Amino acid sequence: MSFTPTPLNLPQYPFKITLKDKQHYIFDEVRKKHLVLTPEEWVRQHFIQYLILEKKFPRALIQIEGGLSLNKLQKRTDIVIFNTAGERIMVIECKAPSVKITQATFDQAARYNSVHKTRWLVVTNGLKHCYAQIDHLAEKFLFIETLPEYQLL
Repeated sequence: MSFTPTPLNLPQYPFKITLKDKQHYIFDEVRKKHLVLTPEEWVRQHFIQYLILEKKFPRALIQIEGGLSLNKLQKRTDIVIFNTAGERIMVIECKAPSVKITQATFDQAARYNSVHKTRWLVVTNGLKHCYAQIDHLAEKFLFIETLPEYQLL
């Protein structure tokens, strides 16, 4: 069974992909475990490597699939970035490449962020990336073209 990855709008990285019982797995270097290789996981692993290798995000300050409670429902945030003081500063929502980034997609991520209240919100499907800086007091989003390096956040 061959794995045919969707080319993403991110650099290519040398992932460790294995096949076991007709299922592909990708090694997550942050969590140190093999995960089922779904289209969303393909995007998440690329974006994590992009953060670490291109944008100099410290690996130790990246939390993957952290839980949160929203309207009494248990949800998971794809990626949360912390600063060195342990405060959440960014929420990243990853979608499969086949999922279009729409206002509804962005609103879902914004709802998750209503719990975390981070200054940054990112939504990506690996092909399109939306970066927003958030002013919670004014309830405004400032969309930017490029994600700054970690030390400039």
